[in-house]
Formats: sequence, structure tokens, C-alpha cells
Amino acid sequence: MSTLRDIQAAAWKNKLDKGFNTTDVPLEFCYLNAEAAEAFDAWRKGRDDLGEELADVALFLVSLAEMNGVDLQAEVERKLAKNARRTYVTGGNGLPVRVGG
Repeated sequence: MSTLRDIQAAAWKNKLDKGFNTTDVPLEFCYLNAEAAEAFDAWRKGRDDLGEELADVALFLVSLAEMNGVDLQAEVERKLAKNARRTYVTGGNGLPVRVGG
């Protein structure tokens, strides 16, 4: 099974091998946003390519992490642990409100 770290490395290798953007961070954020919009459109229209569009989002995300020297797996693990320590109550509007952590 691949780890997120493996996926990040493989996505980066593909960008290098194919000559895709590896230096323009703002452009990569724009691509990520466009891919998220494509995924939303696939979901909204009930298309069968939602999974592929979500995969594109993930690949642009891990590429952004690599471009910026971020070990995304370590950051996701850290954030999951932080979120697990947080506590919430239901607010007056019925939505969760963080009260601890």
C-alpha cells in the first residue's frame, strides 16, 4: 500500500518527467482550484468521473506540498491528532462550536 509520502514523491516525479510546472506556486494554486471546481461539477452533475477529479485535486495538492518542502503525510498526521484532541458543543444554530483543544 502506498503512503501519502509515496504518492507525493510519485506525483512529483511525474511532473519532472513530463515537464510540468514545478516552480510557479501561484499557478499551481490556480490549477488546484480549477481541479476542485471540476470535482464539484462532476459531483453536482452526478458524473461517473468524480473519483478521477478528486484524484486530480489530490495530485495537485501533494505537488504543491512538494514545491514548498512540506511533508504532507507528516502534516496530515499532525493535524488529525490535533483535531482528535479538540472538543465541540452544538451551538445555538445547530452547528458544532469548538470549546477545547
